[in-house]
Amino acid sequence: MKIALVYYSGTGNTESMAKVIEEELNGKADVEIIDPAAFGPGNIEAYDAFAFGCPAMGAEVLEEDVFEPMFSSIEGLISGKKIILFGSYGWGDGEWMRNWKERCITDGAILSYDPVIANEAPDDEAIDSLRKAAESLIA
Repeated sequence: MKIALVYYSGTGNTESMAKVIEEELNGKADVEIIDPAAFGPGNIEAYDAFAFGCPAMGAEVLEEDVFEPMFSSIEGLISGKKIILFGSYGWGDGEWMRNWKERCITDGAILSYDPVIANEAPDDEAIDSLRKAAESLIA
């Protein structure tokens, strides 16, 4: 199974979440880490499942310069695709993730696990959830 791990990280917190996913899938799937600036519609068919990570930015939105444009460009192509969502935040209450999850459901994506969020760096509970989310991609 080939999985695209596409994430943006400004402070390193979302990157540390991505590393948990990568470690959990090591030896179980072919995981390719991809910068969102290098990912787009032409990449979708090359993968069986997707892990998308982005922190909350501004007024609880996805990162607007790189990640949001990339994600908008693939939204019409993720219907029926197995995905997980993850990211960190430093303020607010997770509204960005609830909105992102709803977008993905509306797009017809198959969320194999509830989105995982961490307030700043991931704690033990978030790490456990990330491992379970990663496993759900290959289940």
